[in-house]
Amino acid sequence: MSTTLIRGATILAMGGEHGSTPFAGDLLVEGNRIAAIGPGLGDRPGARQIDGRGRLVMPGLVNAHTHSGETFFRGRYERLPLELWLLYAYPLLMGPLLPPRLLYLRTLLLAMESLKGGVTLLCDDFFDPPRHDLDRLGTVFRAYEDAGIRANVSSAVMNIHPLDAIAYGRETMPVALQARLDFGAPISSAAYIDYCRSAFAAFQDKAGRLRFMIAPSAPQRCTPYLMQACDELARQWRVPFHTHILETKTQAVTGRLFHGKSLIRYLHDLGLLHSGVTIAHSVWVSDEDIALMGAAGCSVAHNAVSNLKLGAGIAPLRRLLDAGVTVGLGTDGVCSNDTARIFDVMRTAALVQSATGPDHERWVTAAEILKAATLGGARTAHLGEITGSLEVGKRADLIMLRLDSLAFTPLNDIVRQLVYAENGASIERVMVEGEIVVDGGRLTRINEAAVLAEIREAMPALMAEHAEIETRNAIFHPHFEAIHRRATAEEVGMDRYAGTRG
Repeated sequence: MSTTLIRGATILAMGGEHGSTPFAGDLLVEGNRIAAIGPGLGDRPGARQIDGRGRLVMPGLVNAHTHSGETFFRGRYERLPLELWLLYAYPLLMGPLLPPRLLYLRTLLLAMESLKGGVTLLCDDFFDPPRHDLDRLGTVFRAYEDAGIRANVSSAVMNIHPLDAIAYGRETMPVALQARLDFGAPISSAAYIDYCRSAFAAFQDKAGRLRFMIAPSAPQRCTPYLMQACDELARQWRVPFHTHILETKTQAVTGRLFHGKSLIRYLHDLGLLHSGVTIAHSVWVSDEDIALMGAAGCSVAHNAVSNLKLGAGIAPLRRLLDAGVTVGLGTDGVCSNDTARIFDVMRTAALVQSATGPDHERWVTAAEILKAATLGGARTAHLGEITGSLEVGKRADLIMLRLDSLAFTPLNDIVRQLVYAENGASIERVMVEGEIVVDGGRLTRINEAAVLAEIREAMPALMAEHAEIETRNAIFHPHFEAIHRRATAEEVGMDRYAGTRG
């Protein structure tokens, strides 16, 4: 069993007796776990010694919500709200499946950027239409295994036609165009659950770091029976029930039109709002919704950067936290964010809340944001007992940053400077499961230059093919724009500041 001793570092544990107060000390890793933390741990014969002087040691960051399928679309779109952006990033008229090698490289690229940015755990809501394929899911798992990152991976599902999952879809889309959207029979609940059981058998706890999770796309995109079947399976396997709810005002209107209630209330009334549920976004939630979420003990993956780029709004973070909702931070997919850096999300999430109202005493603090990026994120992934903080017995998932960098010079407050000043450039080492996977800023398991070169060579042909797909789908653009404009002009019976106020 390997042993590593980090000596004389500044330690930010984010849990246990030390909480979020930095202190000087040593940290001992034995195998894949933290064995001891404290001042003067003494000599450990045979241990790898790391000089921690002038360094900060803290838990690895958690990306509570992302989509690896978007990674090749970095920088491709702007000035598109979600309902229009989906036409191009997740086209209705699809092209051929991505070849297995590019599927592997796409996933690996996300893992590489994540690790170099200090992320040791990510939750990948992997979506690979039009079918669920165990071999392709295995390719995603293999990429994460090879990179050395910890990951929850889904195979996201929907079984309601896209035009029946959005307000005014059928009445807005011309009949001739609707005829082009015949996707055949949707996957049955039984078939999807059988597929998930096979995924659990094949991949659960792979390499001690990788898990399969359950991710019905959204309550408006899945039948109640499918949602309930997913929930039952998630409870059985003790994994997150990970879903998207109320990302945009259009979705708020959709809930009211389809069910006469908000989508949170709808989920609650189905018996699907509980501590096992992780909700991505939660922007257009009312005070009643938030009260239901807090009472249920559910979690939210807050995607501040993506929500701004897609014009979705600003999630009411203060009200969610005050209600007792567990909050983690997510980048969302690279296509709606353009990076996989949680440091960017931390800074944005903190700053944008200050623009939501004049009561400055209710603005979020750097300490709250940092907790969301670490222990809070781990809890949204149902891994809070394993990672997210530096405590004896937990897995050794940690990052080491230089304190002599620009971001920490002069050094006034470590927590605030992590949130407001750091961008990942100070990261020196990253450890996952006790293994150093980034050392001196370089990935230890992956030949980064070779991977990037292979991706660059493949992109011209792939993007030319995708451009043709975009052109085919542009025929739907004016009609989805009409839906977006009509929905955003509607009143939804909520506080007029919903989606914009903290």
